[in-house]
Amino acid sequence: MAKTEKKKFFTRVKDWFRGMKSELKKVVWPTARQTVNNTGVVLAVCAAFAVVLGGFDWLANTLVEVLIDLI
Repeated sequence: MAKTEKKKFFTRVKDWFRGMKSELKKVVWPTARQTVNNTGVVLAVCAAFAVVLGGFDWLANTLVEVLIDLI
């Protein structure tokens, strides 16, 4: 009985790899130019987010310092 279970397991693994290979053939990979453009967009958005987050941090820090000075 253990041998039939092993065959079923290995058959499932083999089928999984076949399915994965089939799906990978359908993937449309980006060109080098698209990859460079997408990377630039990601870096620009990260930089903008860092500036906005830094601005909020500066504002919160300033407000806390003002409140501490009042006390």
